[in-house]
Amino acid sequence: MKKFMVIYSAPAKTPEQMTQVSKEDHAKVMEAWMAWKGKHEANIVDFGAPLMPGEAVNKSGEWTAANPTTSGYSVLQGNSAEEVKALFNDHPHLGWDPSAAIEVYECVAM
Repeated sequence: MKKFMVIYSAPAKTPEQMTQVSKEDHAKVMEAWMAWKGKHEANIVDFGAPLMPGEAVNKSGEWTAANPTTSGYSVLQGNSAEEVKALFNDHPHLGWDPSAAIEVYECVAM
């Protein structure tokens, strides 16, 4: 099987919004994520985690804020990109905000 890096993106305001969510609503969100995980367990290599805002370095060694919408990652496996992309048709991340997105990249063996 091939491996795929999955990058979740959401508006930069999402992490702040999550700190204001009730415990009950947070539990509902996590329940949806865990249900998705259970449904696709055979394809999950690394479930991943949320990501805090990052930084990027340029050639001169200068660090600046990285893409503020990058919000998490997962590593999945499948026979093709089409197979892996189909796993996200019902993913709870897409319900966060109309601009929330999921990117899928095939990992190339080195």
